[in-house]
Amino acid sequence: MGCSKNLVDSERLMRQLHVAGIEVMHDARLDEAPTVIVNTCGFIHQAREESVNMILQCVNAKNRGVIENLFVMGCLSEVYQKELEKEIPEVNRYFGVRSMEEIIRLLADDRLPDARNERTVTTPRHYAYLKIAEGCDRTCAFCSIPHIRGAHLSVPPEDLMEEARFLAANGTKELLVISQDITSYGTDLYRRQMLPELLKRLCTVDGVEWVRLHYAYPLHFPMELVEMMQNERKICRYIDLPIQHIADRVLKNMRRNITGAEIARLIDDIRNKMPDIALRTTLITGHPGETDRDFEQLARFVEQTRFDRLGVFTYSHEENTYAAKHYRDGVPEKVKRERAARIMEIQKNISEELNLLKKGKIWKTIIDRAEGDYWVGRTEYDSPDVDMEVLVPLKDRPLQIGRFYPVRITDATEYDLYGQITDDF
Repeated sequence: MGCSKNLVDSERLMRQLHVAGIEVMHDARLDEAPTVIVNTCGFIHQAREESVNMILQCVNAKNRGVIENLFVMGCLSEVYQKELEKEIPEVNRYFGVRSMEEIIRLLADDRLPDARNERTVTTPRHYAYLKIAEGCDRTCAFCSIPHIRGAHLSVPPEDLMEEARFLAANGTKELLVISQDITSYGTDLYRRQMLPELLKRLCTVDGVEWVRLHYAYPLHFPMELVEMMQNERKICRYIDLPIQHIADRVLKNMRRNITGAEIARLIDDIRNKMPDIALRTTLITGHPGETDRDFEQLARFVEQTRFDRLGVFTYSHEENTYAAKHYRDGVPEKVKRERAARIMEIQKNISEELNLLKKGKIWKTIIDRAEGDYWVGRTEYDSPDVDMEVLVPLKDRPLQIGRFYPVRITDATEYDLYGQITDDF
């Protein structure tokens, strides 16, 4: 359940169990295996509900004799283990986020296979997430990650290189570099930001053609990253830079430690250095203290800045966060949703205008899958699942999933591009 960072944990666990001689399936039917492990999410209320519903579905299967053993791990059980043990005692055992070795020893007869930097990839094998750090040291008012996952802890670069080489040897061509805050990578190990150095090393891995960056914190953003993109073509010209808001009052309430002017200046600096970069951001509407005036400032900023990719969340009052302890959740839910919808309407128009400018141009495109009447792919400016896709008619010619092709864009909508394979590249 939950985010791509959680998926990496599941893939690591699956691989170690497999090496220990245990047959493992991902997202299988409940009647396909005697033992089920649910890796839960506990970030926001909706995610917790989904995780609890999944646990109850598995409990029902266990009560009917469909499965024998049920284990629960991850963020939800890290925070609510005692409550879950009381409310859902049918689960054989609950584990937190730092208990992977315990699970392996329990299921593998107290053995711990030497496969900690290996994974069973559950995404299409040509792309995989590479989690470079755990936890977070930021103090954002709305976020419970530090409470759930603890302080920022970088994965040693030697381990990441071993993991990247393993993935590449098994067909991975695109590494999606993730953590709660990639720009802090190395600060705990070396007392300085080490992301640029790590990326240089990852670009030397044979077989990897794209390296994509997710979740860069705007404060103290290392501009060397943009310079690296100019010189190293394996690094996608794409940065996921969640700014959350632009109004100073809201940013202060969010405890982001940055001003709106500093955010705007950073975006200008990035685009001045690399005009063709794709910037993705995430915003929150309805944070405690957000006034109509604050929101209008945010809406104007979105119109003027013209982000290439953008997502919006409505604020959720989550326990164990600074906001829940110190603020009143004063913006009505209806207003939160209306503000989010307005931002997305603005972004829809921007996206359509930017996409129409791509007509007639040729883009290197990786094919992810076949769906309906189309081959579905992505350019370097789009990440899986969250960004737009390139649709190529199936009838044009047979293509190979996981391969790169030159595609000429023939048409565009708000969130999709249509194209044809071309030899003129």
